[in-house]
Amino acid sequence: MTEEKKLRIGLPKGSLQNATLEMFRKAGWNVHVDERQYTPDMGDEDLWSVLLRAQEMPAYVADGVLDCGLTGLDWIKESGAEDHLVEVADLVYAKQGMRPYRWVLAVAENSDIQSVADLQGKRIATELVEVTRKYLAENGVEATVEYSWGATEAKCPSLVDAIVEGTETGSTLVANNLRIVTELFESTTKLIANKEAWADEWKRNKIENIALMLQGALAAEEYVGLKMNCSGENLEAVLAKLPALKNPTISELANDGWHAIEVIVQKATVRTLIPELRSAGAQGLIEYPLNKVII
Repeated sequence: MTEEKKLRIGLPKGSLQNATLEMFRKAGWNVHVDERQYTPDMGDEDLWSVLLRAQEMPAYVADGVLDCGLTGLDWIKESGAEDHLVEVADLVYAKQGMRPYRWVLAVAENSDIQSVADLQGKRIATELVEVTRKYLAENGVEATVEYSWGATEAKCPSLVDAIVEGTETGSTLVANNLRIVTELFESTTKLIANKEAWADEWKRNKIENIALMLQGALAAEEYVGLKMNCSGENLEAVLAKLPALKNPTISELANDGWHAIEVIVQKATVRTLIPELRSAGAQGLIEYPLNKVII
């Protein structure tokens, strides 16, 4: 009897959990999560999944406990496992939207610290201890770096001189009267794979297909589809307004001299584009959402 093939995948638990599960649903997986368990049902007999803290993911994938997983570049750097992993795909999404996550050095608004050099002999709190120590060493600075178990922003300046913290918008830093001194790096979610799993043809094909569908679901977040009709005399004017992902699809209608146009456009442009198309002669405009865009 042959062993049943399963791809073991880790999904990030915590702040990225809801966004990740929703992305998998849009990509085509019927994900079901039992609140009492940590092994979601993916609706895919080839997949076994587990919810795991993103901080732990690189080590489990590097050691082969998991074949692949989703985690942040920040935790890959902190783990020191970069050389033992395959980065399969860069997936730009975060808990609050489609943007990278920035790791910054921040101090109290009224602090005298203006640059990394001013941290000599100071105390810094962060979750990224190893990354911060490496950053200080690269800049020739010796300082005390301590692990922060949470509420990092609240520790500066009463407990520490500075913090290294992750932020999407910077609003929490501002709310705590903190000022960004410099940005260390941007972190995005990565689909990573174990090197041995990547060398296995069946597992690699499955991982690559997952990456393709996830990237398609993410790309669809930025686009919508538009359908419209226009007369032949207005066709050129309408087409001139369309910033298409590819050339629009044009077909003739039963009504002589009229055309149906279908196109994919960036979601952010629609609020100005539709009125312009209407003014150019388009009629029967329909906007519809997309689940995936595979380019």
